[in-house]
Amino acid sequence: MLIPHPLLGPRDASEFTYLGDASLMARPDPATPDAEAAFHDYVHLRDNPAGLHRELWFHEQGDRSWLIVTRDTVTHEITGAELARQGGAA
Repeated sequence: MLIPHPLLGPRDASEFTYLGDASLMARPDPATPDAEAAFHDYVHLRDNPAGLHRELWFHEQGDRSWLIVTRDTVTHEITGAELARQGGAA
């Protein structure tokens, strides 16, 4: 599987480490009244989508950048990749 690195071009997936759902970049605010429940959901509840999914990948064997990769979990087709600092936590 090739990942289209936005700075380096197509790179083999073996250069990367998969780190899960990109929405995990948006941690709950510990100062809110419902912080305990929010952190419980953040740590323990995960979606298992069929179709397009935004994932966090770390370019461990390369420039050590963090990418948000949009991948179809059914076909494994990658439709895009962006630097995580540009993509936010959506």
